[in-house]
Amino acid sequence: MAAVSLGAALAVSSGAIADDGLGDYRDRFEPLPHFPPIPADNSLTPEKVELGNMLFFEPRISSSGVISCATCHNPALGWSDRIPRATGHDGQIGDRNTPTVLNSGFLGSQFWDGREPDLEGQALGPIEADIEMAMDLDQALERLQEFDLYHEKFGEAYPGDEDPINKENLAKALASFQRTLNTPNSPFDRYLRGDMDALNQQEKDGMVAFVENGCIACHSGPALTDSNFWAIQVPGSTDVGRFDVTGDEADMYKFRTPTLRNVSVTYPYMNNGATETLEEAVAIMGTEMLGRDFDEATIADIAAFLHTLTGEMPDFEVPALP
Repeated sequence: MAAVSLGAALAVSSGAIADDGLGDYRDRFEPLPHFPPIPADNSLTPEKVELGNMLFFEPRISSSGVISCATCHNPALGWSDRIPRATGHDGQIGDRNTPTVLNSGFLGSQFWDGREPDLEGQALGPIEADIEMAMDLDQALERLQEFDLYHEKFGEAYPGDEDPINKENLAKALASFQRTLNTPNSPFDRYLRGDMDALNQQEKDGMVAFVENGCIACHSGPALTDSNFWAIQVPGSTDVGRFDVTGDEADMYKFRTPTLRNVSVTYPYMNNGATETLEEAVAIMGTEMLGRDFDEATIADIAAFLHTLTGEMPDFEVPALP
């Protein structure tokens, strides 16, 4: 299973696209490719994806034996949890809102503070985190080694490894599965590829407002994020953000720009999850980041546009675990 290049994904005959008068605005965006960039040492294979799928739903890699990755990244809830801040081991409440894993392979870094560069780096963090799965990795691997099926599946996914049930392969398998959780066929993607009727007039007006008011400065590219870090203090949050990672005063209160893909189904919003509605989020971002006080009509138009970024949910199976 190979990555689809951005060029191939965007290849559309210019003569096939009708002109609706909004070409200059449409050209500011890119549709989502089918697969994100994949590290050379972790090329996708069906075996890795199948194993990663199992591990994503496996609660025995948590200390309690009841929490899995899918607990906070629930497929029925936009692959997030729809609560302000995640609930983990022993009912502990985390400091931040759970980001969706949809399209996460397209991000330039992982976590709100960008402390990991890619999905491989991100994969093991929640397993070890005291307030999430609270599991020692060696103990997690020991639990997996108790089952013949995991020996079989790790062996199939990593046939060159003498002892394939290890931390690196655990991370790679989880990352491989997550790289398939993409939503490339939203109404807006169809519009960008030439279906002028994929968006109604209000949604097109919202796209124009999104560009003209400067939202696109940070929310650009196929994943509608620049993956950069920007300072924002949303109501109720004292989180210092990326400063915790770098110790640099210039990074105080900075957070990675979240993707807007599927944003209408991944509420609540902001790093502390205190913003309940999309309309409220649009108003806050206008004030805090753009210095603009959007009127109700503009908020409604932009929110309507953001709804068009909800794509088709990825195919997957809830696995039968050993």
